[in-house]
Amino acid sequence: MKIILASSSPRRKELLSKMVKDFEIIVPQKEEDMTQKISMKQLCKKLSYQKAKEVFNETTGDRLVIGSDCMVAIHGKKLGKPHKKEEAKEMLQLLSSNWHKVYTGLCVIVQRGDEQKVYLDYDVSYVKFNKLTEKDIDWYLLHDEYKDKAGAYAVQGISNVFVNKIHGNLTTIIGLPTHKLYKILKQENVI
Repeated sequence: MKIILASSSPRRKELLSKMVKDFEIIVPQKEEDMTQKISMKQLCKKLSYQKAKEVFNETTGDRLVIGSDCMVAIHGKKLGKPHKKEEAKEMLQLLSSNWHKVYTGLCVIVQRGDEQKVYLDYDVSYVKFNKLTEKDIDWYLLHDEYKDKAGAYAVQGISNVFVNKIHGNLTTIIGLPTHKLYKILKQENVI
């Protein structure tokens, strides 16, 4: 059975490679719509499903397609991926000294012969940042790590120096809840 990761994220690729050795990567092309008026839980699941379904529809045969989507929320506000450095700076100022939630959706679509299954789930973890000075933020933004990262940071990158506490699963914050994915892969007898 082919295993396909529907993502361009090097972080998701690395996490999946620790669980299975042989898999393909096919990047979904549809833009994420973060403006939908639904809960963060529903949105991360919906976007994960859309990614997996797009790639599933482009492929054939027995296959297992994995889609995931990660977003940050603070004070009821959704923080996606910043488009400009100024937007990243605003996000980091908002995260400074505060707890925030990281939601990560997970969708796995499995095709075996005529049977098709869809697993759809999500996980949430909590992160507290230290107080960030303007100098801290400017130093961090010089590294361009904020690009293509929900909330403008990557907990496994240099921004980990800003993290004071974490409650929940680290891989959820990185972008692929491996503890949930493992159970699905095991149930489907691929590991």
